[in-house]
Amino acid sequence: MLKTILVALDESDLSGRLLQSLQQLQLQPTSKIILCHVISAAGSELEVVADLPHAYSEDLPYRHIEKQLQCYQSELPCESELEIVAGDPAEEIIRLAHIHACDLIAIGSRGLKGMKRILSGSVSSQVVADAPCSVFVVKVG
Repeated sequence: MLKTILVALDESDLSGRLLQSLQQLQLQPTSKIILCHVISAAGSELEVVADLPHAYSEDLPYRHIEKQLQCYQSELPCESELEIVAGDPAEEIIRLAHIHACDLIAIGSRGLKGMKRILSGSVSSQVVADAPCSVFVVKVG
C-alpha cells in the first residue's frame, strides 16, 4: 500500500493531467499526498534560502503557486500537505522524498527530444535515476 506520495507539480496546465492520472491509483483514505512545487533558482543571481518562502520579494509567484496547490489539495481524497521550495527541481524533489520517507513520487514528463532535452535536461529522468523510491512518470506532452 502507498502510504506517502510526493506529487511534483509546476505552473503549467499539465499539472492537472498529472493529478488526474494519480487518481487512477485508487488512493486509500489513509494515504498521504505531499503536493510540491520547486521554484527554480537557476539563472538567478539572488541567493535564496530553500523552504523559507517569506524570504522572497512580493514580486515572485509564491502566493499564486500556493493558491494553485491549495486548489489541487481541496480535490484530494486523503490527507495532504504542501511544500514550496527553491532550488534545482530534480534535487529538491529527491530531497523532499527523503524527508517525507515517500513510497512513490509522481511526476510529469513533457517528452522533450533532441536538442531541447540536451539543453534543458529532463527533471523526470534525473528523478527516476536518483529517487529513493518508485517513480510514477506521467507523459503529459
